[in-house]
Amino acid sequence: MSKFEDTSGVELEEITSEEIDTESSPPNYQISTYPADYTLEVLHQKWFSGEIQIPEFQRKFIWTQTQSSKLIESFLMDLPVPAIFLYTERNSQNYLVIDGQQRLRTVFDYFKGRFDSEKEGRRPIFKLRGLSEKSKFFGKSFDTLSDYDKRRFKNSVLRAFIVKQMDPEDNTSMYHIFERLNTGGTRLVNQEIRNCVYHGEFSRFLDDANTLDRWRAILGKPMADPRKRDIELILRFFALRNFKDYRSPMKDYLSKFMHRNRDPGKKELAAFQQVFDETCGSVVESLGERPFHVRTGLNAAVFDSVMVAYSNRLPTIPADAKERFQRLLEDEDFDNCTKNNTTNDNIVKQRFSKALHHLFGQ
Repeated sequence: MSKFEDTSGVELEEITSEEIDTESSPPNYQISTYPADYTLEVLHQKWFSGEIQIPEFQRKFIWTQTQSSKLIESFLMDLPVPAIFLYTERNSQNYLVIDGQQRLRTVFDYFKGRFDSEKEGRRPIFKLRGLSEKSKFFGKSFDTLSDYDKRRFKNSVLRAFIVKQMDPEDNTSMYHIFERLNTGGTRLVNQEIRNCVYHGEFSRFLDDANTLDRWRAILGKPMADPRKRDIELILRFFALRNFKDYRSPMKDYLSKFMHRNRDPGKKELAAFQQVFDETCGSVVESLGERPFHVRTGLNAAVFDSVMVAYSNRLPTIPADAKERFQRLLEDEDFDNCTKNNTTNDNIVKQRFSKALHHLFGQ
């Protein structure tokens, strides 16, 4: 694989329709939302039993011990604490944390007695620090609180908003809820949210596929994109292999595909791996590196139509594939389909048909 000078994120060609699609509003859902006031002791029990789960691709615990100490002091002093949001997963009925993991982890760590207890190795004893030295709780771990204060802490209430999707019968609304709640600081982009919401074997597979040398040669970047735009392109490839079933917006189509394939079996994963490996190999061998950088950055619309066409015609790639690809790029209709309304239902199907026709004579 070639060594590329620029090791920053994947350079995508800016296409207005793609940007609009990423900001599209959610479809209609029937959602049930209700408040529940749990004591900290009950929340801790639910966490210990596995009824409360934090998606494995959520952002890690980032609070300092001082920030966490002030939250614990707020509970001990009966000061108000912002509510958390829990999503009821349809199949298991477990709660997935979609907002409030820093607060919950802080509480659970304080009960456990170790700060940031999820990290490997011996963690420091969780003593409250960063408070006024006049505070009666300064320097206190849970074990060194008085019996009275231990009971106050265990009986403190943290309000939770329980969210459950009633219709349609899946969990797709969780993506949009997570997106709306996580808008502070550096906003999560679409694939980061999907990895949080639809964590499982398929998301792990996408991470592994993203390291393939021939795939990195197609992107022209040896290092993974920090915002997971490269992984979203792999997802787009798999989801659009059945392009005749495509329905806009692209954002939700990709999310639904990832939801349906969240935990495929070993056979399915092996088939995914094989078709991706072979497609990337055939593209690099016949079209060279960075073939989809046709104007400025990588054009996602050229990428998806050509990659899918290749994947559906393996291993019979014609010897003059490069010349066929050039004729495709010179097709005025195809060119328009990769610049304007690129996530429109008819435009998607039109450019995929054009790619099949020029590349494979169909």
